[in-house]
Amino acid sequence: MATQAPAQPIRADSSVEVAPVGDRTARLRRRLAYVALIAYALLMFLPFAWTIITSFKTQADSVRLTFIPDPVSLLGWENAFTALDPSIPRLFFNSAVIAAAVTISNLVLGSMAGYAFARLRFPGREVLFLAVLATLMIPDPLRLVPVYQILKTFGLLSGSLQYVGVWLVLAVAAASIFLLRQYFLSIPRDLEEAAKLDGAGYFTTFVRVMLPLATPALAAVSILQFQGAWNGYFWPLIILTERSQWTLPLGLGQFRELYSTRWPELMAVVVMATIPILILYLFFQRYFVEGVAASGVKG
Repeated sequence: MATQAPAQPIRADSSVEVAPVGDRTARLRRRLAYVALIAYALLMFLPFAWTIITSFKTQADSVRLTFIPDPVSLLGWENAFTALDPSIPRLFFNSAVIAAAVTISNLVLGSMAGYAFARLRFPGREVLFLAVLATLMIPDPLRLVPVYQILKTFGLLSGSLQYVGVWLVLAVAAASIFLLRQYFLSIPRDLEEAAKLDGAGYFTTFVRVMLPLATPALAAVSILQFQGAWNGYFWPLIILTERSQWTLPLGLGQFRELYSTRWPELMAVVVMATIPILILYLFFQRYFVEGVAASGVKG
């Protein structure tokens, strides 16, 4: 009987290249995506870089398409602090007061309304929510006359009450309610049911359970509403009739003259006005992205 030769171990040939598992073009596509995103980011940053460069130019050099100021001048920054009436600190203060009040009211009222539309059951809920969303299609100039008449009737167009008038118009936005409602819908109901078993009511569940979980959505609403109120022009222009109560966007209009615009001064103020929003976004960037992404998960 013939004996069978023992099996020889199979040795891997190092000269043979093993093909990678999966799509071979995945790495190439990823690199192309990175290149496209970097190019798009640079394109979006170009206007801001041009704004900074122009702020260090002279008035004559500001109308030329040059990337290096010739000569470099700080006159635009000096005039930005001395030529404005009211001054830069006053404009910043007025804008900060209105933007902070609008942001806080949108967080409080928007979160309460969003929770009610997401979790509570009451007659006409869907119809009322559609009515809230329908306000997004109404432009501000279309409701200018009725809003102005209402504010005039209540005496909110004179003195310090003008701040209250601007705040009431922007106190709660349909976009804030929508974002928070969508985020509350993405939170599992098991957490609310556990709170109810512990004896918590709707308000206690809302404050102690839902709001801490909705931090990303609240951060997104904070950034969007602060930016909108900080850069708002239409309603402050209509309501803030006294010069001492102007906001930054209204103050920027002072650099526009009859036949030309003082570009270095204007760009210097624009750079200063962008810094608060940039700082706010850098601190809440992670929560902002999470909140916007999660708000579109469930409808």
